[in-house]
Amino acid sequence: MDLVVTARRQAASERRQATAAVPGALPAAAPPPLRSGELPLAILVDYDGTVAQTDVSDALMAEVVTDEWEARAAEYDAGLAGSRRLMEWEVGLITTSPAELRALAAAQPHDAGFALLVRRAHAHGIPVEVVSDGFGFFIPAALEAMGVGDVPVVSADTTFPAGDHPRIAFPNGHPRCFVCGTCKRARVQAHQAAGRAVAFVGDGESDRYAAGYADIVFAKHALVRLCVENGWPFRRWTEFTEIDSWLTGVIAAWRSDPDSAAIPRPEPKPFFCGPEVWGEGLWDPPAPAGRSGG
Repeated sequence: MDLVVTARRQAASERRQATAAVPGALPAAAPPPLRSGELPLAILVDYDGTVAQTDVSDALMAEVVTDEWEARAAEYDAGLAGSRRLMEWEVGLITTSPAELRALAAAQPHDAGFALLVRRAHAHGIPVEVVSDGFGFFIPAALEAMGVGDVPVVSADTTFPAGDHPRIAFPNGHPRCFVCGTCKRARVQAHQAAGRAVAFVGDGESDRYAAGYADIVFAKHALVRLCVENGWPFRRWTEFTEIDSWLTGVIAAWRSDPDSAAIPRPEPKPFFCGPEVWGEGLWDPPAPAGRSGG
């Protein structure tokens, strides 16, 4: 009996430690206002498929993939369903322990060039943020392992209460539009309002809501198609070393001539998502013309 009690106590202790290992996501802080003489640029970066070379959130769901999950994920990929509704449903399926989930996430490959980009940007006073519309809880540890744990993370807040299913909250969602878990549009606009042009780096479906408002877009994979379909200018990229080389040139050009076109002036862009065009309280985006959401 003593062995059983000891084992239970040990298991409970491990659950508490796993739950407390990573602080929960918080509402993003306002970007600092641009000061005189600072380079007027911010870099916002997606995580799944961008900093991480796989979609880590999808990898964590592999244990519970069913035909229903495949169908719901396909609806999201087609732009017919919102990520917030999808993630709320997904976390209810997870039975794997937090420690195992974090180990699986940590094992995913990451682009080491991201750390080089961050260090160069920070050396010149350029803010860098990771903006994710995934589960988010594994990102701080991954950045810490890459040596850039000081990069702010804007994401959902996934927690693991002891003895209960995981829970997810959306401290960085839009207060009147519930399509996305994290409103990437709002984060782009916050940095622009602070006086900086925004360079956005991404790869996938959720990145459309940043790319359509950003001043400079680096796109690969599905985001290339979305930029082409919508007529948004973009630069193709494969590895972060390419973006680091671009930033090196931008810094040199700005130092030589702060009024050069190396950094565009941030300009408001017409809304194409959110309550201004969709109305209040939507959970799924309107179906594109000629397609049904049913």
